[in-house]
This record gives sequence, structure tokens and C-alpha cells, in this order.
Amino acid sequence: MEADKIKESIKRAAQELFRKFGYHKTSVNEIARRAKIAKATIYKYFNSKEEILHSLLMDYIRVSVDELIHINTPEKDEEEHLTNLIMKTCRLSYTVCNEFIGWEFIRESANSQAFLKNLSNELEDLLVLSFTQLTGVRKHETYQQRLRFLIKCSKSIVFSFAFTSVSDADVRKNFVSFQKEILPYLVKAAITV
Repeated sequence: MEADKIKESIKRAAQELFRKFGYHKTSVNEIARRAKIAKATIYKYFNSKEEILHSLLMDYIRVSVDELIHINTPEKDEEEHLTNLIMKTCRLSYTVCNEFIGWEFIRESANSQAFLKNLSNELEDLLVLSFTQLTGVRKHETYQQRLRFLIKCSKSIVFSFAFTSVSDADVRKNFVSFQKEILPYLVKAAITV
């Protein structure tokens, strides 16, 4: 039980520092100092700063995906439900990049592209699994492949405009454009049998 408390204090300290200074500008020494433990203790639980970030993000994503999937919203049909789910997922992806990692790190670090790809794939797997476990959702393999395609396309589009946007206003404009001009066609393609 003590190990869980130490691990949580490391993650809590890292999260505070990542949000305040960004991932790139936060050192393992600062995380240890904030968690009030020795630097070596961090390496007992995490192999790297990147692993701490990954653990934080997966915790955040698991809770967020669970909320996205199980929230009771009065959607008319499957198409509207998927559209809302994809938009919420896109916002979640953007929040992860904006609040936890920082765009400077993402744009400048060679490791960040591989890290984001891995994280994005885990988010995709979690979404597909969670969505297909809902009652009333079609379970056949073709539908799951189409759902995965919808999520992949949406992620790619959102990450591309997030990487190229200069301001938050640009991001909002791109989200609206994606929601109105692209997403309806992707959702239709995913649910049409």
C-alpha cells in the first residue's frame, strides 16, 4: 500500500509541475523535490520522466473515456451519438496536448511524435473497446473496423490542425469546421452497412 501512495505522490507532483512549467522544462529532480522523495525513488517506480507522463495521461484518459462513453445524453440516434463521442474525444486529445505536454515540446522534440502516436493508439483501443461494450451497439467485426477507421481519421485531422494552429482562436475555428464539414461524412461512412 505504501508503494501506491509513493507512486501517486510522484504523479501528483509531476502533474502540477507539467501544468505549471510544461513537460520539457520540468526535471526529474524537481519532481522528486515536489514529491518530497529522493530522485532514486522515482526510478524505482518509473523508468523515465516520459513514463510518468504516460501514466498520468492514461489515468486521465481512462477516466475521461469512461465519462464520455457512459454519460447519459439525449441523442436521437447512433449517428448523433458517434458524432458527439468523436467531438468529445477530439477535445480530450487537444486538452491532453495543451495542458499536460505543451505544444513547444510536441513541436520541438523528436521523441514526442512517437510518444503521441503510442498514446493515440492506446486511446483508440480504449474507445473502441468501451464503445463496443455498450448495450445496443453492433458487435460484428466490420462495424468495429469502421469505428476504428472513424476514430483514426478524426485523430489525424485533429492532430494536424492542432499542430498547425497559431492561436486558440484558430483551434476553435478548426474544430467547428471539422464538426460541420468533415465529421458528418466520416460518421456516415462508419455506420453505413
